[in-house]
Amino acid sequence: MKLQLGVALPNALERAVILDRDGTLIDFVRDSELGVVTPAFHPAHVRFLPNVLHGLELLAKAGYALMIATNQPGAAKGELSEESIVTTNQALLDRLAEHSIPVLGIASCLHHPEGGDGGRADLIGPCTCRKPKPGLLLELAKLAQVEPASCWMVGDTLTDVRAAHAAGMQSALLSLEERCEICPHRGPIPSERLASAEPRLKEPRLLDLATAIVRLDAQHHG
Repeated sequence: MKLQLGVALPNALERAVILDRDGTLIDFVRDSELGVVTPAFHPAHVRFLPNVLHGLELLAKAGYALMIATNQPGAAKGELSEESIVTTNQALLDRLAEHSIPVLGIASCLHHPEGGDGGRADLIGPCTCRKPKPGLLLELAKLAQVEPASCWMVGDTLTDVRAAHAAGMQSALLSLEERCEICPHRGPIPSERLASAEPRLKEPRLLDLATAIVRLDAQHHG
C-alpha cells in the first residue's frame, strides 16, 4: 500500500467519504485507434469528470473528511513505474488543493495477483489492500480517525461496493451512463451481479451522490 498525504484537517471530523480515483473523480485515458482504455498515468492526464468538483465541495462543506482509495497495479503488471503512479496521484492532490478542496490523502494498492511481463516481483501476489478487500479503506478510516461505520465508499464499479461492505462502510455507486464505446465497464450492470453487491445509493453523477449522502446522514443524525 502506498499512502500519500494531502491537506491536514484543522479539526477532527466524525464522518468521511472515501472515493475511487479513475472513473469516479477523473476520466480514463483512451486511444480509440488502438482500442485501449487505461487509468491516468501522467499528471497531464488528470481531467475531472463532470460535476466532480461541485460534489466534493458539497461534501467538504457538510463536514466530511475526504480521501481517495485506488487500485493501481501498473507497476506489478510491467505497464508503468511506481513513480508515474505517485506523480499522477500528487498531481490530483495538487489540483484539488488549487480548488480549495481538502483531501486528507490517497491510498493506492500497487499489487496484482498475477502481475505481467516485466512487472515488479515484490508487487505480485496476494495482498490485503487490493479492492474488493478492505485494507485501503480501513487504513484511510484510521488516518481520518473515523469509525468505518461512519464512512462512505464511493466508486464506479461493484469492486468498490464490495470493498465498502468488507470494511463495514456504506456504499454509493456512481452509475455512469456515458462511458465511451471502448470502456470495459460500459453498459448496465447485470441484475444478478448487482444483487450480490447492492449499494446503499446509486446515481449517475458524483454531485447527485454527494447530495444524497448528505441528505441521508442528516436524516439519520437528525
